[in-house]
Amino acid sequence: MLRETRTENGAVRGLPGTDARITVFKGVPYAAPPVGKNRWRAPQPAVNWEGVLECYTFGPINMQRTPGKDPDAFYSREWHVDPQVPMGEDSLYLNIWTPAKRTDEKLPVMVWIFGGGFQEGYSYEMEFDGERIASRGVILVSIGYRLNAFGFLAHPDLTAEDPEHPTNFGLLDQLCAFQWVKRNIGFFGGDPENVTIFGQSAGGDAVYAHLCSPKAKGAFQKAIVQSNGAFTYFYPKTFLSRIRPTLPEAEEKGVRFLKEGLGVETIEEARKLDARLIEEKQLETGLFAIPTVDGKYLMDDMPKSVIKNEMNDIPFLIGNTTGEFMFGPEGDTPEEILAWAKDNFGDRGQEYFDIVTREAEATGKTLREAAWISSFELGAQLAVETMARNGRNPWYYRFGPTVPGDDAGVYHSCDLWFEFETLIRCWRPFDGHHFDLARRMCNYWTNFAKTGDPNGTDAAGLPMPEWKPYSLDEKNEIRFFDDITVSTEQSEKRKFLIDVNIGK
Repeated sequence: MLRETRTENGAVRGLPGTDARITVFKGVPYAAPPVGKNRWRAPQPAVNWEGVLECYTFGPINMQRTPGKDPDAFYSREWHVDPQVPMGEDSLYLNIWTPAKRTDEKLPVMVWIFGGGFQEGYSYEMEFDGERIASRGVILVSIGYRLNAFGFLAHPDLTAEDPEHPTNFGLLDQLCAFQWVKRNIGFFGGDPENVTIFGQSAGGDAVYAHLCSPKAKGAFQKAIVQSNGAFTYFYPKTFLSRIRPTLPEAEEKGVRFLKEGLGVETIEEARKLDARLIEEKQLETGLFAIPTVDGKYLMDDMPKSVIKNEMNDIPFLIGNTTGEFMFGPEGDTPEEILAWAKDNFGDRGQEYFDIVTREAEATGKTLREAAWISSFELGAQLAVETMARNGRNPWYYRFGPTVPGDDAGVYHSCDLWFEFETLIRCWRPFDGHHFDLARRMCNYWTNFAKTGDPNGTDAAGLPMPEWKPYSLDEKNEIRFFDDITVSTEQSEKRKFLIDVNIGK
């Protein structure tokens, strides 16, 4: 096994995984620590080291709210179970799971971008273990990147200091990691010309950003977006209706944060402050720094770039869980639901009300249940329809099995246990059909990384259900429910929502 190899900065040594056929390299530095003068600066090259760097432990997680600090929080029970996980500003590390025995194997590579609203999360959460992906002959790389105020602050001082990289430091970190992979993954048995980036939630948002940024062209060859709300802003009056700020807007917010939150006037002063203080103040002030349309890395809000067909033309896979960020009328009576529909859809409100009335009658749902919408599902469907109209043919999935253990349903992020095939780590009482589903989902994901086509055979050599790409002629989707099925069917409500948002 490839337990020891080198990088451009020095030699590294990894450890056997739980599966001894896999080698894990934890905490490999891909950039210089973003501290001191490097705080709020584009990532700088990693420094060289002497001897062999023992990559046995993960690096510190990025500055954020302490994971698991509130034991009653939903995700504290799911995977943010360790409030003692090391945290620090020096966090630009990546982790590699490789099945390679030699450096010349040219294995496909998947680079994982974690989610968390660009405010929290980290690259080695328990559900992200890469062994099962690596067992399929694919190298898994998971990357840390700067979050919240550390990753996305904007300020006139920063723009003046480096006009080409005024903000979006977290996205620049990710690009830096992709470029590191391109230069170094061959030392781990990987193919630098067969790289798939994939991310979920905010990680999916980041994938869109790189797909639409001219500066990322050529840094990867395939992309997967999971459970992301980038397109959801189309829908009027939802709680998710927000568009990425422009640079002047983000700078104005940054000026207020320094003055009112940190009590300083300049970036030079702010760089001297303790990182924990900055984290506490951003939580107190509700800064919520996110990617900015800066005209340098992001030329436009990503959905607008997709609509204009200004995105890298590479194989693309996208999907959602069926119960993500549901919204709809609060009332139960027909009068209340009709009023909600008219408030949201204007003169087409009656049409929507009639559609959901028919759905309720056909399915046995209440009228209120039929009227509710999964916002991220809507966003994914708007995205694939837009791409198909632009002549692209993405692969589209919906994830909606029975999720046991509580009444959370098919909650945001529950699919992560499946695609990484890490159900054994979860507290939920999954049974055999869940493990079968996870095995096949991981197959589809790794097949896509290998060839750009998710189809193939299962472990017993039997073909899995054929997953066809989405097109205007065949609106294909695969459904990862309690069984795997394929369909071209679109509900009347789905057709209406696509029409009302982007037209026929």
